[in-house]
Amino acid sequence: MLSSPFESAADAVRALHVELHRFAHAYYTLDAPLVPDAEYDRLFVELQALEAEYPSLKSADSPTQRVGGAVLDGFEAVRHRVPMLSIRTETDTTEQGARAFDARVRKELIKRAQPMQVAAQAKNASQTSIFDENSPLVTESIDLDAIEYVAELKFDGLAINLRYEQGALVVAATRGDGESGEVVTQNIRTIGQIPLRLNTDRQAVPEVLEVRGEVYMRRDDFEALNERQRAKISAGASGEKTFVNPRNTAAGAVRQLDPAIAAQRSLSFFAYALGEVSSDAQVDSQWALSQALAAWGFAVSQHTRLCVGADALVAFHADVAAQRDSLPFDIDGVVYKVNSFEQQRQLGFVSREPRWAVAHKYPAQEQFTTVLAIDIQVGRTGKLTPVAKLAPVFVGGVTVTNATLHNEDEARRKDVRVGDTVVVRRAGDVIPEVVSVVLDKRAGDAGEAFDLYKRLGGRCPDCQSPIVREDGEAAWRCTGGLFCPAQRKQAILHFAQRRAVEVEGLGEKLVDQLVDAGIVKTIPDLYRLGLSSLAALERMAEKSAQNIVDALSRSKTTTLPRFLYGLGIRNVGESTAKDLAKHFGTLDALMAASQSELLQVTDVGPIVAESLLQFFAQAHNREVIHQLRACGLNWPEGVARDASQQPLLGCTVVLTGTLPTLGRDAAKDMLEAAGAKVAGSVSKKTSYVVAGAEAGSKLDKARELGIAVLDEAGLLALLAGGA
Repeated sequence: MLSSPFESAADAVRALHVELHRFAHAYYTLDAPLVPDAEYDRLFVELQALEAEYPSLKSADSPTQRVGGAVLDGFEAVRHRVPMLSIRTETDTTEQGARAFDARVRKELIKRAQPMQVAAQAKNASQTSIFDENSPLVTESIDLDAIEYVAELKFDGLAINLRYEQGALVVAATRGDGESGEVVTQNIRTIGQIPLRLNTDRQAVPEVLEVRGEVYMRRDDFEALNERQRAKISAGASGEKTFVNPRNTAAGAVRQLDPAIAAQRSLSFFAYALGEVSSDAQVDSQWALSQALAAWGFAVSQHTRLCVGADALVAFHADVAAQRDSLPFDIDGVVYKVNSFEQQRQLGFVSREPRWAVAHKYPAQEQFTTVLAIDIQVGRTGKLTPVAKLAPVFVGGVTVTNATLHNEDEARRKDVRVGDTVVVRRAGDVIPEVVSVVLDKRAGDAGEAFDLYKRLGGRCPDCQSPIVREDGEAAWRCTGGLFCPAQRKQAILHFAQRRAVEVEGLGEKLVDQLVDAGIVKTIPDLYRLGLSSLAALERMAEKSAQNIVDALSRSKTTTLPRFLYGLGIRNVGESTAKDLAKHFGTLDALMAASQSELLQVTDVGPIVAESLLQFFAQAHNREVIHQLRACGLNWPEGVARDASQQPLLGCTVVLTGTLPTLGRDAAKDMLEAAGAKVAGSVSKKTSYVVAGAEAGSKLDKARELGIAVLDEAGLLALLAGGA
């Protein structure tokens, strides 16, 4: 029997998928084209025609889906199954930084190996591995004087998590805060180096595979983009601009709501790590992972090197330093990782950073320039910061025109004066700062030493309120609070930022207009804005005004940690806000807390407690909170708990598999409310493993280590009784 036209079309589509994916991999990843562009285009058009005739044959992993989709209204949030944690930065940029890391790794492995060696000797064990049935650690016999490492470049881009199921890309997400990010799948599909379907010819693909890596922009692609932008500007195009640096341009492209714009930015990608992986993964080391990633079709940096011992790490750091300026992309250091996954597991984590990896930076890049003026900026908390206005200079990949002097004491110590030639550095490759003055080039008529109080006449430059300097503090502060326009603007921007309450589209320019026009004097005024008042602003179309109104409406539903962080309380960051919300359950309970009660919260010390007490003691702060609630801001609240009500305080629990009725987030919330720490991997410190359907390697590891395993019923019983 002859096949139907549909079946013939399906076969043709599958064949075109295979060919076009193969040609794209050779072109984008291997830089070795197999066919002329015209032939690729011919096959691409053929596939488009078939998909148009038979729409059901169009799939998410089709090569035609790289060209972008519909413009999005906003980004969906997604929780990472395995947190995207940061790694420790080695601040010693000399070779001693590499040697110190190697010494720490060997010390930790020796400490963990000794108990097992003693146990093995006691049993007269003759096997080559160190093994003790009662020990939570199993390790191969290793030479602790020469550990294997994988050394990589530290790319200056945007970290991305790619989730593949059955070999097909299903979700791409940004790192976000490490625990949750934004879904940017449509934009990521436009990057040619990211496979839409993994190659299975040379390496089996796990059922679930999360690949992590860096989206970046090559320097030549960045320069070409800016050349196109300059041509548009010269032609009189409105609203166009040139871009500052490749890193920010790449990050901005990934977070574009229009995938077509992302497609125009010529982004690239390197893969280097894993997130969640199903139990059928066959990779046991970092080096094997890099080979597997390449086999699956990912671009892997050719500079990655397998190193043995500290000397090899030192050599790698030096070799890359010599090549840094000639690389086709920006880096801000190198990364060292212990090669063996078994040794990584043994080393574990400290303060959410892996002991088995470190980022080794290079000395910050420095340049000479001239101080044109010294301005004083007022920050969100009223802090007055002297800022040197500089003759433009290119440092560390960006053009720098401002550099912080931190505070009056620092400005005096360095004796920075207008007209001075100074050394400028991008501290940590992020914040430009004045390092020192070149005194040999100082003019004979240079002005007097910097005196902030005298310069300002003791008054805030923005609101003329008195300035004060508290005992033990280096910074002067404005006492104007929200009366001060500068503090008001910064407080609004902080409240509306993505990690706080998040009012999408409320940026610096719009806040300047609203405050300068007297329309917004306090944060609650934002929620009283009408469409007409917004649309009346300069360069604010009615559609844009409606978008802001809608964003404000959406932001009314938030969480207590986000709201607390958004209030801008001194010394209260995101992590502390989460701890406070978890401990007290409700905002009212927190506002009524005494110092002794505040000090019972994890990581809250006397300074943070005093900041909270001072903030909530101010009548105007309480009034702002009252008005925000009256405007409709709301969040789910829980029940305040003390230590005696947290039966699992001090326990570490790992969740794996799918529970019958409880979602993973719900189970985690219940455990954390009971005082438990929920970890992503099983170790000797794990108290319980909660296993559901399709539990994988974590369950095997728990059984191997003799850790108690619970089902959902056991979890609920544990939460009820704590035993």
